[in-house]
Amino acid sequence: MLFKHLSRLLPATGIRLYATAEKSALATLRKKTGYTFANCKKALELHNNDLAKAEQWLKEQATAMGWSKATKLEGRNTAQGLIGVLVQRNVGAMVEVNCETDFVARNASFQRFVQVASAACVRHLEKVESDANLTKVGLNSEALKQIVLDDGKSLGDHLALMIGTVGENASLNRAICYKVPDSIQLTGYVHPAPSEEIPHDVPLLGKYGSLVAFKSEHSTVQEGADGAELSPAQVARKVCQHIVGMKPERIGVPGKDEPAADKDDETCLIHQEYLVDPAYTVGEVLEANRLQIVDFQRFACGEKSQSEEQNVRAATN
Repeated sequence: MLFKHLSRLLPATGIRLYATAEKSALATLRKKTGYTFANCKKALELHNNDLAKAEQWLKEQATAMGWSKATKLEGRNTAQGLIGVLVQRNVGAMVEVNCETDFVARNASFQRFVQVASAACVRHLEKVESDANLTKVGLNSEALKQIVLDDGKSLGDHLALMIGTVGENASLNRAICYKVPDSIQLTGYVHPAPSEEIPHDVPLLGKYGSLVAFKSEHSTVQEGADGAELSPAQVARKVCQHIVGMKPERIGVPGKDEPAADKDDETCLIHQEYLVDPAYTVGEVLEANRLQIVDFQRFACGEKSQSEEQNVRAATN
């Protein structure tokens, strides 16, 4: 009787164990890939619960579907989006990625893609032979799509996959990249600024961005408006913030470029009223901190497209 009783229980126990394992695999796959319950379940069923094979199948399907979706949506206007800014040691990149709506610009998948694109541009420039002074590279949409990531796929492939995920058109618009020697430093800024401190290896995301190359004659600190001491790098970052807010068109040369008659029409950086403290001009702040702006770039998301020659000014060495 006992044997018969156990024989009736064992098959049910086996089924329960199998179901538990299947549920665990499904949960793991969903957490790892982010794909739907139905797609993950189908992937596991097709590959006998082999997680690695199921994940690979999902990626292949998603890529194929992404390209299909991207083709269907191609041509639809993309005026929204984000600017990504990343500075790592002697290399910096600023990238604009566009989408159709601000709703998608807040989507986690879209934001991850902007961060991936920013990091890819930094790695791309790390391989570029640098000049003695500042190396500045502008990348248009097609050039961005051709950048290959560590997984062997291009940014264009990842863009198609993201389009398939968010369900609306998106585009890699442009990027500007800097590579500098030890004598020059880089800093970047986005607006709206993050509400909390972001690790240096994580790209900043915003609607506006700026990238600045600068030289510092010393490493001493100056007092800020609130009495706090600021390092040259911190002052340069505040100049970055000023560039986003005041939209200068060029740096300017002291003694050569005259201030505009109306301060509200001023487009020369050194003659503009300093955004942080309008009692001073940017030129006065730079002089007081013994800083020199080597070059800068400002992006506003969705601003009217310009030619590459207009986007990329010659660096001031």
